[in-house]
Amino acid sequence: MAEDRRMTAAQVVDKLMGSEHADVVRESVAWVVAELMEAEVAGQIGAELGEVSPERVTQRNGYRPRRWDTRAGEIELQIPKLRQGSYFPSFLEPRRRAEQALVAVVQEAYVNGVSTRKVDRLVEQMGLHLSKDQVSRLCRGLDEQVQIFRERPLEGRYPYLWLDGKIEKVRERGGVRQKCLVIAYAVHESGRREVIGLDVGEAETESFWREFLRSLRARGLTGVRLCVSDCHEGLRAAIGQVLGCPWQRCSVHYADARVMPMRARRACNLAGRGRLRSA
Repeated sequence: MAEDRRMTAAQVVDKLMGSEHADVVRESVAWVVAELMEAEVAGQIGAELGEVSPERVTQRNGYRPRRWDTRAGEIELQIPKLRQGSYFPSFLEPRRRAEQALVAVVQEAYVNGVSTRKVDRLVEQMGLHLSKDQVSRLCRGLDEQVQIFRERPLEGRYPYLWLDGKIEKVRERGGVRQKCLVIAYAVHESGRREVIGLDVGEAETESFWREFLRSLRARGLTGVRLCVSDCHEGLRAAIGQVLGCPWQRCSVHYADARVMPMRARRACNLAGRGRLRSA
């Protein structure tokens, strides 16, 4: 019998938490692709892995590795082999543009949650033919990964914390709206660096930041000795109320705040000289 190399959602998250440099999106993309290949090959041979079925036409025969470059990073695919015939993932066929959609769906899952409709559309874009049960199982597995990662307890102390927010356009029913994506990045007392939280709100307000920081505290965030962020007044107030730790302005945001006006003035001067010459 072929060796089962499929990982559960919990095992994926355990792998992520055990490595400082693991990438949550890349690992989740790899898991989704593995599930899609297993579903596709099951349809080709007429039976799930280990299933006894009169419709089975052949057996699995291990796996063969293949590297796949994606926007989330390089992924080591484990492509199922067959005793009779061959299997090649349809999403790897030339000119099929499914990789971008796959990465985008996984990225959005970690921010806005898993959408069955978008996963179903992704399956179509990848040229796969999966049943509703298979799509639902894929959604449940990805949703479990996202939930475990976003709600995992924060154990130990995190002396250094970085906070940042960004306004992004989000397509929803009825049109496109602007929402605020916030992220918390911290250094554990062991030296491990990790993303400890992210969320999406209607706007970057003091109340939104306060609730976000409270959710981190509820999960176990303690021992913050220094918090680094931009100079957003609402964020600074929330840090003082919830964390009560020293605050430092991010040097990158500070540099941008000084450089951008200089660039703007330079552009205006150049445009003004251009108009004078043209006159």
